[in-house]
Amino acid sequence: MSRSGYTLPVFAIAAALAALHWLRDRQPLKFASVDLIEPAQIAEIPIEQVAGLSESMALAITRSDPGDNLDLTKDTPIWALVEWRQQGDDAVIIKGGEGIGRQLNADDKAAIYAYAQRLLQENLQRMLAPGEKITVTIILPQGRSLAVRTSNSAFGVVEGLSLLGTTGISQPLSTPDQLAVFRSELQNKASRFESLVFCIGENGLDLARKLGINPEQLVKTANWLGPMLVEADVLAVKEILLFGYHGKLMKLAGGIFHTHHYLADGRREILAAHCAIAGLKSPDIQVVFNSATAEAALTYLRSLDAETGSDWVNQVYTAIAETIDVRSQEYIQSHSERGTGVTICGSILFDRDRKIIVKSKTAGLLIGKLC
Repeated sequence: MSRSGYTLPVFAIAAALAALHWLRDRQPLKFASVDLIEPAQIAEIPIEQVAGLSESMALAITRSDPGDNLDLTKDTPIWALVEWRQQGDDAVIIKGGEGIGRQLNADDKAAIYAYAQRLLQENLQRMLAPGEKITVTIILPQGRSLAVRTSNSAFGVVEGLSLLGTTGISQPLSTPDQLAVFRSELQNKASRFESLVFCIGENGLDLARKLGINPEQLVKTANWLGPMLVEADVLAVKEILLFGYHGKLMKLAGGIFHTHHYLADGRREILAAHCAIAGLKSPDIQVVFNSATAEAALTYLRSLDAETGSDWVNQVYTAIAETIDVRSQEYIQSHSERGTGVTICGSILFDRDRKIIVKSKTAGLLIGKLC
């Protein structure tokens, strides 16, 4: 069995609780008790170090433990600086320090999202007496260097990592045990709905909800798209909408149905091939092929359209979306014993700003049923 750990926000609040405890009692905590909220349980998080910096300021350090998840934050230190203050209306102010990313599409706000904010606010406010106020600054000393190994910049988060997620439990997303969890969720929802939406990660889930799709019809797949499509067919799900970031979902157009980058990555080849088929000139195809990321290639195609009045983004991405549908159908068919009545697939691809780039024809029909 794989071992589950905790998500990064849990260690951030543990460090903050330890620093606040020092300010109150001048005693270091060995463990901080964190109410995870989601799920409703208490986690005992070891504290590595606590130091008083002044009468009104303390720093505490803990270390990330995501369990057996393939997570680059494993063992990375998380610091929380807590300071008493007199001014302001809010009892707890949360700030992002060094190593916490900035959101380019949200006025450079710290990339500390809803669950992390709630976790910090609710746990800390319980320790404050009426009228007491603190400022908490979360610091990830290795955050800036680790961020270059993530896709954060593709979603407009720069110069650090995000405190993201909807739960305090870190599941090992790339292990067979986690696939079993996803399959169980799929089995439950397939018994209630004929149409479901597959989302690779949190960005897709969040955007799908904002579009008005029933959250009960959303299924997280992580990188296990192939096995989950086959399972949906076995369960006689009639329709699947594949909803994802273009840099991930386009891999399916190349027949890559486990999308973890450790296993395969044909994004630039897929993009360049579809550009060539659409008739893009060779020098432009070279730029697309040599782009550092799928987002950079998309930006280049958009610049060509803006400069020349062309329609390359629509042509290329429409072809990719339709190819995803075809390859997905072929993949299901190759594993199906249902004959011609296999699950139908449509696809929607969005960019780093969570704006939809394209919907396949089938996706256009499905989204009308789902929203």
